[in-house]
Amino acid sequence: MAESIRMLSKNTVKFIKSLHQKKFRNQEQKFFVEGEKSVLEVLDSDFIIDLLITTEPFLERINSKITHSKTQVIVATQNQLENLGQYQSNDSALAVVGMKPNHSFDLPAGELAIALDDVRDPGNLGTIIRIADWYGIKHLVFSPQTAEFYNPKVIQASMGSFTRVNFFYEDLASIFRKWNVPVYGAFLNGKNVHELKGVKAGVILMGNESKGIASELEMSVTEKVTIPGFGKAESLNVAIATAILCDNFKRLTII
Repeated sequence: MAESIRMLSKNTVKFIKSLHQKKFRNQEQKFFVEGEKSVLEVLDSDFIIDLLITTEPFLERINSKITHSKTQVIVATQNQLENLGQYQSNDSALAVVGMKPNHSFDLPAGELAIALDDVRDPGNLGTIIRIADWYGIKHLVFSPQTAEFYNPKVIQASMGSFTRVNFFYEDLASIFRKWNVPVYGAFLNGKNVHELKGVKAGVILMGNESKGIASELEMSVTEKVTIPGFGKAESLNVAIATAILCDNFKRLTII
């Protein structure tokens, strides 16, 4: 049962506004989720919601989902919600959610994972999380230079998929040694992904949007792969390339 419903205060507004900045998200170990779809997704997840700010109509619809005893509920207007977050239109809710610890994990046998090396754009990261969820890839590992998982633009672009993936940030070379599985790196001069056969489960490694995979990680790559082009574009967006590789690898992987 949620705590007593209360009204929106200036201190709460100030606190949520501070969570727009990475510095304060890290300091408080909190981030925010906004919009009907993403809030519903996080309500059904194992994330802990500390504070839910909602319009009255939305609260009536989801009241049975607010089961965590520490969840505080604040009723607000649509204008107040839109002023708090980044959505231009939000007539449902905004949730303040606790971050998960950055703990590494082992890759389960027979599963594909995605590794991102220095992928800086939050929109691309959020889209890749959504792509991973679509293809049933639940394990992701990010280099320390990769965009922050809890950036509002990442959460927004993931469309709720952030609740269904496991992730952590760590030096990729050390993780690849620990996991001891094939690493398939995306390179322009790699082998045509359409010609791969008998692919074993392992890691799909994607690099920086403009520089690609760092040279110091090349020695960790088991096989370089590429997506054949038939036109004149120099390259593909990293999220689109990830989707194409995931599609091919899910079709080719021997489990």
